[in-house]
Amino acid sequence: MNLLRVLYQENAIKCSVYQFSLVRWKSSTNKDAYNYWQQSKVPTLHFQKSLPRLPIPELSKTCERYLNAQRPLQDESNYRKTEVIVQRFLAEDGMQLHTELKNQDQKNKHTSYISEPWFDMYLRDRVPLPVNYNPLLVFVDDPKKEYNTQLIRTSNLLISSLRFLKSLREGVLEPEVFHLNPKKSDTQLFRSVTGMLPPSLSWYGAYMFNAFPLDMSQYDGLFNATRIPRKDKDQIYRKSEARHVLVLRNGNFFVFDAIDENGNIKEPMYIKSCLKNILDSNSAPNNFPLGVLTTENRDVWAEVRSHLENCGNKGVLELIDSSIFCICLDDNSVGENPEVITRSFLHSDGVNRWFDKSISLLVSKDGKAAVNFEHSWGDGVAVLRFFQDIYKDSANHPHVHPGSEKSLIDTNAYVRKLEFALDDKSKQDILLAKERYSAFTKSLAFSFFEYPEFGRNLCKEAQVSPDSVMQLGFQLAYNKLTGQYVGTYESCSTAAFKHGRTETMRPCTIATKEFCEALRGSNQPKPQILKEILMKCSKVHVNLLKEAAMGEGFDRHLFGLRKLAEMKGLLPEIYKDPAYTHINHHILSTSTLSSDVVALGGFGPVVKDGFGIGYSIYDNRLGSVVSYYEGHADGSGFKECLEKAFHDLHRALLAKS
Repeated sequence: MNLLRVLYQENAIKCSVYQFSLVRWKSSTNKDAYNYWQQSKVPTLHFQKSLPRLPIPELSKTCERYLNAQRPLQDESNYRKTEVIVQRFLAEDGMQLHTELKNQDQKNKHTSYISEPWFDMYLRDRVPLPVNYNPLLVFVDDPKKEYNTQLIRTSNLLISSLRFLKSLREGVLEPEVFHLNPKKSDTQLFRSVTGMLPPSLSWYGAYMFNAFPLDMSQYDGLFNATRIPRKDKDQIYRKSEARHVLVLRNGNFFVFDAIDENGNIKEPMYIKSCLKNILDSNSAPNNFPLGVLTTENRDVWAEVRSHLENCGNKGVLELIDSSIFCICLDDNSVGENPEVITRSFLHSDGVNRWFDKSISLLVSKDGKAAVNFEHSWGDGVAVLRFFQDIYKDSANHPHVHPGSEKSLIDTNAYVRKLEFALDDKSKQDILLAKERYSAFTKSLAFSFFEYPEFGRNLCKEAQVSPDSVMQLGFQLAYNKLTGQYVGTYESCSTAAFKHGRTETMRPCTIATKEFCEALRGSNQPKPQILKEILMKCSKVHVNLLKEAAMGEGFDRHLFGLRKLAEMKGLLPEIYKDPAYTHINHHILSTSTLSSDVVALGGFGPVVKDGFGIGYSIYDNRLGSVVSYYEGHADGSGFKECLEKAFHDLHRALLAKS
């Protein structure tokens, strides 16, 4: 070791010493075992070619479902007006547009009818990404406490991410499959049978096992990708051959290669040493942190970025954009306070972030870790798979361990700090962005609701859907707070289809309204009566979820038809109807990514007077993170009403049928 330290002091032979240690490390390690998180015998994209295409629903069914969703939101008079408008749309403009949409779909069998317009919708929106679009997922702590330091946690999560990347790109990451009956289909027999089938038939083989392969076209978007701001419409940039990671600390930018020139993951001690180098760097907090510019309105940021490129920063910006992903090493500790954790990882002050990256791994000074992701390129299914896999790999198979500091190597030759050419205008743009973002995030508030009295287990005993109970709780709470029924959004994945994205499930139904009305009456119904209505709510809810997952909702169909109409310079009356605006003003925007490795998840409200509700359902408890804007929505009142609502639901669930 003394000889190596001497050699490292000599710049001319640093590389040869590093290469020597690399060869020695590889000779004592199973390189393939280190490089790959999985080595599936069924290729990653084996089912992709035979995935069914996302159906375009019958227009009559779409109109019927739309009216059913409008029913609980309107009084009788307004509903009848909407009904007339919808019937006219079905008979006239709607049918013409529907026929054209189906014709276009037949000409583009390589994709889905929603894919392009959905990308376009995201990329054209000009609002800032943090809070408005980028969600967060917080990891549970590593069960081994000594592995939760910032350096060790980051090192292991980075290595696991690279192992996931290598497995994905080499086609040995196990395909994502939804198993209706895992005991029968999540088996070696399933893998052997479907693996032997040609890709063009493999989906049908999975179907025979009552298993449904999911679309994996979004997975490439996890790595080496960035959303670049452009005037009017952003661009998704990808460069898969880039081998470096981007690390932010105190608003300063660093890069180092995490994959070697042969495509192999760099050895653990090198990765740990590079991160230690950055943590130990003498870089003071950056007075002009470029990252805060990614919090701006997209047109403002596009103009500022264009100016930065003209000032000679094109090369360093390309290094940021092409990096495998972004690691943000924060200088603050977050502890166990859910609001501190949420604020730090959902938005922070923007100084140590680059919100445009497809994936950012965030690690606090005390080792709490999270993922913040840009949403245009993909949805929760791909991110949750990545999130769960890297947690399990880093926790069960860590490659960096406590007490290995003596083995650290000199990485000054490999870690590069990015320098930017900033003129007075650029500096002023950064300071203005910082000021605007601070004012914006101060208006955001949170409520944290937990109900420890029951969870998934009791719902199953009562033979009702846990998700339906959770959504009914939100409807009941809002009704208790305001006496109203409002447009509600629940995201449902359509990944069972080629290039599927999401469909909107509408949890506010005639059945949920009936439950709320029963509780508002002067004569409180018996718990048995409430349970009967609750069970009806569950049946309606489950059916709506099934329809949405099978591409048989109404929102995406109406969205596609509207996009076609706008291209023709038309806007049918259905889209001008105040009822259409009202149902799409999502006061309650809800989403869940249930997993035993997710400690907390959240996102911002989608409208100023609404609530963003990220919720979790556990075996014996329920929880949600509710975001809202102070002065526009009553967050504390909503939390109180949630307590009352779930008490009512608990009482109904316990009733004997």
